[in-house]
Amino acid sequence: MTSTPPPAGPADPPSEPTPVRLLVVDDDPLVRAGLALMLGGADDVEIVGEGADGAEVPELVDRLAPDVVLMDIRMPGVDGLTATERLRARPGAPEVVVLTTFHADEQVLRALRAGAAGFLLKDTPPGEIVTAVRRVAAGDPVLSPAVTRQLMSQVARRTPAPAPDAPAPETPAAERPPSRRALARERLATLAEREREVAVCVGQGRSNAEIAGTLYMSVPTVKTHVSRILAKLGLNNRVQIALLVHDAGLLDLPDGEQAD
Repeated sequence: MTSTPPPAGPADPPSEPTPVRLLVVDDDPLVRAGLALMLGGADDVEIVGEGADGAEVPELVDRLAPDVVLMDIRMPGVDGLTATERLRARPGAPEVVVLTTFHADEQVLRALRAGAAGFLLKDTPPGEIVTAVRRVAAGDPVLSPAVTRQLMSQVARRTPAPAPDAPAPETPAAERPPSRRALARERLATLAEREREVAVCVGQGRSNAEIAGTLYMSVPTVKTHVSRILAKLGLNNRVQIALLVHDAGLLDLPDGEQAD
C-alpha cells in the first residue's frame, strides 16, 4: 500500500534582512538632523546613535555596536581622523566612512590610510548616502575606480616621491630609519608575483574587470587575488593597497616594473 505524504504546510515567510546599524558623529547638530532625516526612510538602515565629538566614539561603539560609523573630519575636540585611527586599531571595529566638504583633502587620505572604507561629501544626495552605507556594511569600499585614480593623482601631485635612501652624511647607515618607500617595498615583497601585478593595477585605479582584461584572468580570480593581498598585508580595502603601491614608487615605473 502506497502511503500518501502529508500535505505541505504553509511556507515560512521570508526573513527580514537585519538593518545596518549606523552611528553618526558630527559636531553640527543640523548635519546630524539632516542625516537622520535622509536615512530615516531607509528600511534597511537604522541610526542607533549620534555623537558630537570624536572623544565619544569608543563609548558609543562599545554600547551601541554599530556596523558603520559616519565620521565628520573636522570637530573641535577629538577630530574625526584621530577617532578613526583609534577606532580602526581596535579588533572587530566597525567600518568608518568619513564625511567631508572637500573631495581632494589631504585629511581624507590620512583617514583612508587609517582604514576608513571611503568618504562622502556632505552634499551627497540622500540615495547615494544610503547606498554607500549598505555597500560599506557589505564589505565594499565606497570609492569607485575613478575616485581612486583621482586620489592617486592628488598624492602624486602633492606628495613628492620618497627619496631613494639618500641619508644625511652625518647619520650612520645603521641608525637611519627606513624610508616610507623602503617600508612599502618590503611589505609588497611578501606578495607572489601575480598578486603584486594585481596590486599595481589596483594602484592604477583599475576596476576588477579592467584588471582581468589587462592580466588575462577572470574577474573571480582577480577578486581572489585582491582578498589575498588584503589578508597578507593586513589592509582593510583596495584604497590602502593603492596607497601602498604609490608609496613604493611602483606607479612611476612602466607596468609596475620592480625597482632596484
